[in-house]
Amino acid sequence: MSQLYPLKFNPILKDKIWGGQKLKTVLNKTSNLPNIGESWEISDVEGDTSIVSNGSLKGQSLKELLETYKGDLIGDKNYKVFQNKFPLLIKFIDAKEDLSIQLHPNDELAAKRHNSFGKTEMWYVFQADEDSNLIVGFNQEMTPEKYLEHLENKTLTKILNFDKVQTGDTYFIEVGRVHAIGAGVMVAEIQQTSDITYRVYDWDRVDDQGNERELHNDLAIDAIDFDMPDNFRVTYDKTENISNEMVSCPYFTTSYLKVTESLKKENKEDSFLIYMCVEGDAEISANGVSETIKKGETLLLPAAIKNFEIHAKDATLLEVYV
Repeated sequence: MSQLYPLKFNPILKDKIWGGQKLKTVLNKTSNLPNIGESWEISDVEGDTSIVSNGSLKGQSLKELLETYKGDLIGDKNYKVFQNKFPLLIKFIDAKEDLSIQLHPNDELAAKRHNSFGKTEMWYVFQADEDSNLIVGFNQEMTPEKYLEHLENKTLTKILNFDKVQTGDTYFIEVGRVHAIGAGVMVAEIQQTSDITYRVYDWDRVDDQGNERELHNDLAIDAIDFDMPDNFRVTYDKTENISNEMVSCPYFTTSYLKVTESLKKENKEDSFLIYMCVEGDAEISANGVSETIKKGETLLLPAAIKNFEIHAKDATLLEVYV
């Protein structure tokens, strides 16, 4: 087996009815798609498995790496739980228009209905047009009856919480929480490996053929958590050159890391590390291999690599492990 090193992957770009051009113009993704909504940076979703783009393992899929390297790639404890299934899906999202009002089921419902994980996720806003919003939760106490009444009367937006956002704002979106990314917002999204979304309202829009997208209100009603507290905004420190924890949950831990010098780092977790570059560029070196990640790029550091270095003059990274 060849020695593991810092891995980069080809992004998987997704055309979306609400997508725009910022993934090309701001993050330099290459595509002919008219409305690029998402760049799947690291994915093991069925039919959308990431392919290595650098080094001696170039051309191999994430699935093949897992089968070959097992715990050396993702950590022994993770391999015991997930086997040959990578536990996270890492994305950049550009909303030119509002996304649908939606939510995700928990592990139990997702397993029963879709043979899938649930979809707990977090957003880091790294670009937002003036006066743009995220929709997260309700703006008042809510019951299923009241919710259904507003859904029926097409007045759902009256009971939703609109949050004005700016760069650096971070949100933790638990399963069961109604949410949407608003027009003009770009986010880095870290989530469980799942593509299960229940769409409850899509602004009455239609595609080029005049068709509305499917709604899932019959599935959604018992997946919504109507008693969830408003604890979705994440506060965190921004001390330079150390990892500042943002979100820690059973599915992932994320940190904010602003790098302005050369850092010697040690991975003390029994897990891979992922670095998403959201500003500037940084060089990550391990096992004699150095890789540069620029704004909008992502790198996977296998669990077997315990000591590495990060060099940057001014870069902002999101650090993720399981």
